[in-house]
Amino acid sequence: MPQFHLLSLAGAQPFDDGSTPARLLLIAAAVLAVLLMALPGPRATLRRVLSPGAAAIAVLALGASLGVSLLRTPVVEGIPFWVFSQSHFLVYQPLVADWSRRHPAQPVNISQLTNAALERRMLSGFLAGTPVADIIAAERPVAAKAFIGPLDSVGFVDVTDRLRAEGLLEKISPSSLTPWTSRGRIFGLPLDVHPVLLAYRSDLVEAAGIDVSSIETWEDYFRVLRPLQQDFDGDGRPDRWLLNLWDTSTDQIMMMLDQSGGGLFDQHDQPQLNAARNAEVLARLVTWVAGPQRTCTDVDMFSASGHRQRLDGVIIGTLMPDWMCGMWKLEIPGLAGKVKLMPLPAWERGGRRTSVWRGGTMLGITKRASDIEGAWAFARNLALSTDLAEDLFRKTNIVPPNRSLWPLPVFDEPDSYFSGQPVGRIFLSVADDVPVRSSSPFAMAAQGYLGNALVNLRAWADSTKTYDVPTLQREAQLLLDEAQRRLVREMSRNTFLADAP
Repeated sequence: MPQFHLLSLAGAQPFDDGSTPARLLLIAAAVLAVLLMALPGPRATLRRVLSPGAAAIAVLALGASLGVSLLRTPVVEGIPFWVFSQSHFLVYQPLVADWSRRHPAQPVNISQLTNAALERRMLSGFLAGTPVADIIAAERPVAAKAFIGPLDSVGFVDVTDRLRAEGLLEKISPSSLTPWTSRGRIFGLPLDVHPVLLAYRSDLVEAAGIDVSSIETWEDYFRVLRPLQQDFDGDGRPDRWLLNLWDTSTDQIMMMLDQSGGGLFDQHDQPQLNAARNAEVLARLVTWVAGPQRTCTDVDMFSASGHRQRLDGVIIGTLMPDWMCGMWKLEIPGLAGKVKLMPLPAWERGGRRTSVWRGGTMLGITKRASDIEGAWAFARNLALSTDLAEDLFRKTNIVPPNRSLWPLPVFDEPDSYFSGQPVGRIFLSVADDVPVRSSSPFAMAAQGYLGNALVNLRAWADSTKTYDVPTLQREAQLLLDEAQRRLVREMSRNTFLADAP
């Protein structure tokens, strides 16, 4: 950090090529400061100004600046491209190699970083001028942090006019663009839609003679499948539950909330935590996870213990975004042929039969890219690639946001894991009804406030033995009013977004 300040005074960018006068000035200043502090006279003067601890910190900071200044930034050949996902990295590699062969003047250099490292390096590049890739595959919570300042300070290139001029706005599913749109401008090419279906243990359901085609609403679902919620060991507690859902499971709660038509933000990215629909949904969810009519349990989505419970039939239904199908095939092969997919039961008859995963990934081009046109050409090629769409679906089950790719035969192929169903076509059948996702940089904070409200509502219900929905809804409204007040206060500190339309 001291290096940034010293170089700024010298009028240079940090981490340059090691040959500028600014770097030499930094080295000279650091060496001179260390030598002066080692001499008796200056050391005595320093003691009168700084405590021994502060002096030690100053010496360490200057020494660190000296050490960092001697580091050279590795030269990256071609257009730097950062990704965080292992599956994306593996799928992109042959496409990157093919592009580089066909465009020797614009080769692409792909690197995989952890999501945390990618976020830190992206923000450092945008805010402090450190090296940053020309193209970044950024996940929604990471990309949103680039939108927290003035619109002209967003580190990604505004691609709105490019998308419109090239006719891509009509091809891309609109709900896939909203996570990368801030104040009416689009800053990335979406790579997914992430519709959500319900995966259920078809072997157990069909063995019981239950026909899921009669299920339209969540009320239907719990009523029809209730006979499967059983106590096998006689201890008075069910050993099998109907749905994987819990008051602390933020991912599932958000999918439920988005499906219902509620949500954290309105179409202008203004907070609406205390919307009446949100209070109603939270009240109903509490009756699913607590009280005498409880039907849900908590099974971890990603752990070995959670997968063991799935194999043992502890739960019947699981909310299933498209990418999770690919994960189950890799991590729970024992469920092959025992599960099927169906549209989500609606909250009311005629209601939405899908939801959306709260994440998602875009290809963003950074403003500091050395070749913005070359980066755009590659990103556009990747986003529209038939080969990528087919390969990514076969390996991850992620369906593309580009509607012109939806007729591909790959999406009609039967999947033996899901009992021969055409998984891609089922997901695409609901893709146009996927709810929008907000690009607000305060989305994670809003989820935290909503999660606290739900946990507190469930605790209140248990302490008062109150499990009727109207009473719970009134209490939920009070909790969400307070959550809304806190979120609005937090957001009001950002003057750049306070007056955004």
